[in-house]
Amino acid sequence: MVTLRALTLDDAPALTRIYSGASVRYTTGRALPLDQAQEKIRSALTRAAETPRAQWSWGILAADEMIGLIALRRRSPVMGTISYILREDTWGNGYATDAAQQVVAFAFTTAGLDRVEAMHHPDNPASGRVLAKAGFNRTGTTDQPAGDGSAVPYEAYAIQCD
Repeated sequence: MVTLRALTLDDAPALTRIYSGASVRYTTGRALPLDQAQEKIRSALTRAAETPRAQWSWGILAADEMIGLIALRRRSPVMGTISYILREDTWGNGYATDAAQQVVAFAFTTAGLDRVEAMHHPDNPASGRVLAKAGFNRTGTTDQPAGDGSAVPYEAYAIQCD
């Protein structure tokens, strides 16, 4: 349904569109200007050249159009985390679930991880449904800092390698 591919600097305009509107409501809360999108991609390309590799970032493509971004971060030798964001006009089509399933398979095979964790903002239950459909189990809540110095109890999920 979706294809994942490495980012290129040519993806910066698509990334600014992805990081806008309702898509950022439960992430940074701010749009991503073109210069910051370019820097985000440059950082991803730098991390892709590191050995050992600690982070992978892919563009999510549907019908050859970049509609989202998904990342896998190695947090320990055997555990990683995923995060994703989709353009709001593509929500509800199963794209995030498909991308998450592909990244989990990559994590357990190519990256050699035994566990992958994820979390979502409590006001974004659709992201929880994505994680559940991708095979994750809810593990509880974890406090995450809010912009005002307070903490928000995010919903935590994990999936183990069989």
